[in-house]
Amino acid sequence: MTHELVEQLFGKALANPILDRMDDAASLELEGRIAFTVDSHVVTPIFFPGGDIGRLSITGTVNDLAMIGAKPLYITAGFIIEEGYLLSDLEAIVASMKTAADEAGVKVVAGDTKVVERGAADGVFITTSGIGSIPSGVNISGSNARPGDAVIVSGTIGDHGATILSRREGMVFEVELKSDCAPLGGLVEEMLAASHGIHVLRDPTRGGLAATLNEIAISSGVDIEIEEEIIPYRGEVRAACELLGLDPLVLANEGKLVAFVAEAEAKMVLEAMRANRYGIDATVVGHVAKVESSRPRVYARTLLGSRRIISMPTGEQLPRIC
Repeated sequence: MTHELVEQLFGKALANPILDRMDDAASLELEGRIAFTVDSHVVTPIFFPGGDIGRLSITGTVNDLAMIGAKPLYITAGFIIEEGYLLSDLEAIVASMKTAADEAGVKVVAGDTKVVERGAADGVFITTSGIGSIPSGVNISGSNARPGDAVIVSGTIGDHGATILSRREGMVFEVELKSDCAPLGGLVEEMLAASHGIHVLRDPTRGGLAATLNEIAISSGVDIEIEEEIIPYRGEVRAACELLGLDPLVLANEGKLVAFVAEAEAKMVLEAMRANRYGIDATVVGHVAKVESSRPRVYARTLLGSRRIISMPTGEQLPRIC
């Protein structure tokens, strides 16, 4: 039965010359420096406005590779499936993976499938690994932020976290919240073509923008200051946060990135981002400075001109977000 599932569902939906061989491992052609990543996906609900666990598994892996400047190429996928899970739902998930992979320009080249007893997996869990190639001369890392760098976000913040949360809580808005789940490899490629002054790229997933900026500040040994009033949010995300008492800065994103760019190059990068559909709302939200106190910090300047410290989130507001 497992053989039939692999052959009739996964093999048919994700067909490509490498996967079609059905070997125990994929034989790949790669050149230069290689990027490699792994991620697991346990999101609930499995289907949500703007995506599902299948699309999320592909875009999340693609984006992790892109955030160090790599061109995503190949993905492997492992499925843990609960006994009795609807085959129609599994087919929808795999079809979504195929659509996302085609959009991102990657191939699913190997995989594994396990079925566990009812109640042991809550539907389906997916683990993905990704391989990409890093172009010559690209050196992007969370430790590369420098004083004077502009901080750019590629679009509205908190869409994915607010969508998952509102769906769980049964909240209804005049305009439906949708996850921003999207592959960002093409956006990054266009940014790199526009400028060699990109020092840091990061996708603010769990812990949101607050966690991401704190991680970069600590890794690079710098202070970061953002302008709180110019950070882009959707109105419905603000409404959801106000109703539930949440800070949108800590909500997860699955189709946004944060870029730290040399000040002189920021305008060119911003123009390149806005020309891409996944960067149309890109905004410069702050800058990098030398450390003022005993350790690196992230500050938000308010509309009144005061500053508040944005701390690293100490807990997870919303488990099983991705």
